[in-house]
Amino acid sequence: MTSPASRPVPPAAANPLNLRGAVDLSSLKQRPAPPSGPGPAAPGGPDAPGAAEGTGAAEHPGRPLRVDVSEANFQELVELSAQVPVVIALWAAYSPVSGQLVDVLERIVESYDGRLVLGAADIDAFPQLAQAFQVQAVPTAVAVVKGQPVPLFQGGAEEEEVRNLFDELLKVAAANGVTGRIGAGGPGSRDGAAEPVAPPLPPLHQAAFDAIEAGDYAAAAAAYRQALLEMPADAEAKAGLAQVELMGRLQPLSVADTDALRQRAADEPDNLDAQLGVADLDVAGGHIEDGLGRIVAFIGRNFGSERETARIRMLELFEVVGTSDERVAKARQNLARVLF
Repeated sequence: MTSPASRPVPPAAANPLNLRGAVDLSSLKQRPAPPSGPGPAAPGGPDAPGAAEGTGAAEHPGRPLRVDVSEANFQELVELSAQVPVVIALWAAYSPVSGQLVDVLERIVESYDGRLVLGAADIDAFPQLAQAFQVQAVPTAVAVVKGQPVPLFQGGAEEEEVRNLFDELLKVAAANGVTGRIGAGGPGSRDGAAEPVAPPLPPLHQAAFDAIEAGDYAAAAAAYRQALLEMPADAEAKAGLAQVELMGRLQPLSVADTDALRQRAADEPDNLDAQLGVADLDVAGGHIEDGLGRIVAFIGRNFGSERETARIRMLELFEVVGTSDERVAKARQNLARVLF
């Protein structure tokens, strides 16, 4: 059985993490570097002592895994996210809390021994980034994995919550083939090359992993089903199957499709397909309680085969979220109430 860190966990399994975010970073990656000159200085930014080459940002003495994000180095950070997840902390000088959070995130990121990199982004100096990530307030934390945005949280957060999110972020990254580690010198150092750290997967799990990376969720599901045939007690395969089936259901949906689906679910509360579809969207987007609660409400209103179909889907989503998650425990209690 694989360890949690090496299990291919798709975006939907992470707390509020979702690799299917609608943020388009391509325009930012293609943006030319601005001309050199004075500008707003970030804490420990390029004007601070210790600024160096490499990513074009500060390489802080004793702070090797923090980079100050600018238009000049953003593309390099996006490219780096193919090797190691890049956490972006968006802050502003008018918000002292946001600056404090950056320092806390820096300390937490350093404790992950090179498996994460922190980018501190001053939204006054780089407003295009705030627009791209649809930032509504500071501080806001997002991540980039393989060039794709992963929402983390907005506002303050307790250290334990942040660590839980980062643990889930690393699972999302592993599911997408991002398992590198940055050397002690930081992203711009000579020893900063990524080094594989995940242990080998069993053959069928590796086949599922490869299929996920290729976007072939049907093939990934087939590999997990075969793994379950050979070892019915394989909890990792059971969870993986539920996850890739969810990803397969979401893959063909466009933004227009999701908007239409949500409208249909609002207009037709007893439409099974619409309610299950929106529950999928909610869970994949990190709105776990909303998604599970929607199915519980449907089951409470309906009977017969549709109720059983909804119940089975809910059990599958329990696997996606994680059966030990407290939100799943709460949903189980609510499900028992409407069933019995």
